[in-house]
Amino acid sequence: MNVVVAPESSNSAIGRRIRVMIVDDAVVVRGLFGRWVEAEPDLEVVASLRTGREAVNQVERADPDVVVLDVDMPELDGIAALPLLLEKKRDLVVIMASTLTRRNAEISLKALSLGATDYIPKPASNREVTGSPSFRRDLIEKIRQLGLRSKRLRLGNLHARIPGAGAAPAPQLKPRTPPQPIALRPLPATAPRVLVIGSSTGGPQALNAIVSKIGSVLDRAPVLITQHMPPTFTTILAEHLARLTKRPAREAVEGEEVNAGTIYLAPGGRHMSVVRRDGIAVIALDDGPLVNFCKPAVDPLFSSAAEVWGPKVLGLVLTGMGSDGLRGAQAIAAAGGSILAQDEPTSVVWGMPGQVAHAGLCSAVLPLDEIAPRLTRLFAGDKA
Repeated sequence: MNVVVAPESSNSAIGRRIRVMIVDDAVVVRGLFGRWVEAEPDLEVVASLRTGREAVNQVERADPDVVVLDVDMPELDGIAALPLLLEKKRDLVVIMASTLTRRNAEISLKALSLGATDYIPKPASNREVTGSPSFRRDLIEKIRQLGLRSKRLRLGNLHARIPGAGAAPAPQLKPRTPPQPIALRPLPATAPRVLVIGSSTGGPQALNAIVSKIGSVLDRAPVLITQHMPPTFTTILAEHLARLTKRPAREAVEGEEVNAGTIYLAPGGRHMSVVRRDGIAVIALDDGPLVNFCKPAVDPLFSSAAEVWGPKVLGLVLTGMGSDGLRGAQAIAAAGGSILAQDEPTSVVWGMPGQVAHAGLCSAVLPLDEIAPRLTRLFAGDKA
């Protein structure tokens, strides 16, 4: 059965390595993921399990920070195990892992709505998994970033429950520099006419929360979205956004005209830009190299939108790892457009929005539930 469980030590959780549980019915995958995790000095494997049932039975004893959970497994699959795992450990980070089929894409996106933190698409064969340095990098970075955020939140909550702890600084995983004040730019004098959005980890949940509440914006403007996602996943996301908004929402098509009332989503595996042809703004798709380790990437969309629409563009940077969108946001600001960013407490990872915020490019940094109302007011011409 190849079950490996490391018991929790009696040491304090403060400063410990990120504890990882790997759940996959393929022994080759479990072994490979385990070696990758153990090669990182700040990560450790505390359980390597074959089925969702074993994961549910072992989660309290192993006490992982992060679970990498396969979708397809015998006895109890990933989607069935997910709520049972979260019931036993509410602050658990669960990363769903699945191959790129339509069924698995639908299951992975459904898992996000059920409490999974993120997903990672696995290459189709064990040989491809073994020979993909980009997949290894993505998996380790997701485990690290999401695990660190979970630990900080947990330690902050623990500190808040300690009697008399209010006068002392909250325990930290490591020394952190004091947060720097964020300088905000004034909003342009004219109302925006185009909305471009960049998002990554946590993005599907954030997009759902926003686009369902900006019907009046869609009536006035086109909405173009780059979400870091592979093929098939973007197809499912576009279909979901169409059902949610009751507006046309689709993966963008090369050469199609950009019109108000439609949501255009960058297709997985291709960069989306905008160009003017015969005075008309149209979609341009690019199968070129990765940008910021991503394809699609946010920077090509934002930079091209700045060239085509100038001060009429409003860029929105949502939750995500890394710095994709920073150069594009700089281009929008330089062209006289405006940038909004999601704030840190409501972001799954405050990488992308944090980068543009600390660069002084934003006119507002907002909690997720305040973004849609602010967009509605801005596109109506109200700067408040």
